[in-house]
Amino acid sequence: MAHHVYILYSEKLDKFYIGNTDLPPTERLQQHNSVQHTNAFTAKGTPWIIFLHFECQSRLQARKIETHIKKMKSKKYVRNLIKYPEIIDKLKEKYDV
Repeated sequence: MAHHVYILYSEKLDKFYIGNTDLPPTERLQQHNSVQHTNAFTAKGTPWIIFLHFECQSRLQARKIETHIKKMKSKKYVRNLIKYPEIIDKLKEKYDV
């Protein structure tokens, strides 16, 4: 089963949301935008768009990469993931399980 790290962007909040899923990222995006949980952080930022997503080897690898990106607490770092795709390759190597 494929596992993905995904990053959503809300223009309304000018914020990123980082998560991981075993669903197709477009399906997960629909869940966030449907506001099923009104108290959830993502409910405040609809509509979200997919900024970036990539596949990982396992749920554990996806979770570790997600945590790494969140710990960076940096919009610049998130934007650099697109600008410098080799960062993603290095993260996958670092958290190879």
